[in-house]
Amino acid sequence: MPLYKTINFNSSTQILVWKITESYEELYHEVQLNEKSLQRLHGMKSELHQRGFLSVRKLLQEAGYNDFDLQYDESGKPHLNPNNCHTEPVEVSISHSFRFSTIIISDQKAGIDIEMQREKILKIADKFVNNQELQRLKSFDNEDYIKKLTTKWGAKEAIFKIRNEKGISFKDHIQVNPFEITEGKTTAMLEIENTKQQFAIYFEEVEDFTLVYAFEI
Repeated sequence: MPLYKTINFNSSTQILVWKITESYEELYHEVQLNEKSLQRLHGMKSELHQRGFLSVRKLLQEAGYNDFDLQYDESGKPHLNPNNCHTEPVEVSISHSFRFSTIIISDQKAGIDIEMQREKILKIADKFVNNQELQRLKSFDNEDYIKKLTTKWGAKEAIFKIRNEKGISFKDHIQVNPFEITEGKTTAMLEIENTKQQFAIYFEEVEDFTLVYAFEI
């Protein structure tokens, strides 16, 4: 399928979303991969994961980059190198889940996550939301509860991708301020040791998925 959605957040930030309808073979023949990426791809046991990996490379191509521009540091955080079309390095964050993949490219520190809205999240809610917030969220009906939990998870995942530091606890160190699903935005705070950083959080529904992206404030 062609590019599903583009969000031009501002003049220097773009979010792209791909709906993965292609087969592994179709995607594989439409992208070029460097040697490390080929090794990673062939080492994946799940075709679903392989298709997500390849669809991210399709998104990079849509944004004027390719797999050869994408590098990972020692902690696994992705970076985009300057190329013929882009002379300055930019921030990039990547996510894929089932039939969707997404990237954010920005000159700001940014993180992104996309998650399917599933009842499964109810079973792990106490692992990433503190008890006080959990009790407040349980006052909502089941559908809204799932959507809010999915948004909170996505926000914390996006923040973690920005900071990419060992020892960060989603439950203990990242707090997302209350929000309504219709608002599409909120704020969050990361507090760990000597670090106290606020983040702007934006979110929206993409079919039965939740797309969340975050910026340092």
